[in-house]
Amino acid sequence: MALEEKKLLTSKGYLNLQDVEVYYERYDHPNPKGTLLLIHGFLSSALSFQSLIPLLTQNYSVVVFELPGFGRSEKSLRFYYSYENYGRLTIELIKKMQLSKVIIVGHSMGGQIALQAAKQQPSLIQDLVLISPSGYLRRARRAAIYCAYLPFFPWIIKQVYKRKDVHKSFSRVVFDQSLINDEMINSYLEPFYEKNFFPCLARLFRQREGDLSSEELRSITVPTLLLWGNEDVVTPLSIGKRLANDLPNCRLATISQAGHLLCEEHPEKVYQLICNENIG
Repeated sequence: MALEEKKLLTSKGYLNLQDVEVYYERYDHPNPKGTLLLIHGFLSSALSFQSLIPLLTQNYSVVVFELPGFGRSEKSLRFYYSYENYGRLTIELIKKMQLSKVIIVGHSMGGQIALQAAKQQPSLIQDLVLISPSGYLRRARRAAIYCAYLPFFPWIIKQVYKRKDVHKSFSRVVFDQSLINDEMINSYLEPFYEKNFFPCLARLFRQREGDLSSEELRSITVPTLLLWGNEDVVTPLSIGKRLANDLPNCRLATISQAGHLLCEEHPEKVYQLICNENIG
């Protein structure tokens, strides 16, 4: 393993996509089974994959990037924050980085973005691995969207998040409560202090369309592996079963005693399931 790690070619930096500076990390394996493109979820970043990446790079090349508005990527007030546009940005990244044998791994909101990319250009994507993806969420109500255009709406969002019980919020996303520590909390809260973070959230709130419908999902034929935690209360397993029924080329695998953050709670099991399914 140590020998393989020495052979990895690693690069980190920024790509300009849709006139936005997007942070990425790239780990090129000398003889990869494929290239895994990792997409994080809502209020998250590449840090959510930090325990999984060292395992994945034993067999795959890995690229992880941070969505505009999140992590170290630009908090742009020009970018259009819809899932469809995030999907277009993902396709642009694949082309710009000249990635081949691409397997998109999307967690939570990132899973919905992965589905958008597969719907738009399936020929570029070999497989999908969706980890507790969002599904069947509707667009915000019209009155709420109108409110999101008010100048003080970002300030309201900020006050709502400031008043939340942080520990209680984290207790909902993991089954193993011992994982919740200051390091984990601080890494997730860091972007909250950046300029334009909350204005970007406001734009996402009003520009985000609903999740893909059952009819649209049935048109996506890219082979798909769904991974789900049995104790997930953010996106319950019932969503996974419904997605597995709507996606025509799909298999659902579950992990016991696991919540929403599968990559943090059970990185080894996630890695083993990807390998056992012979992804790539």
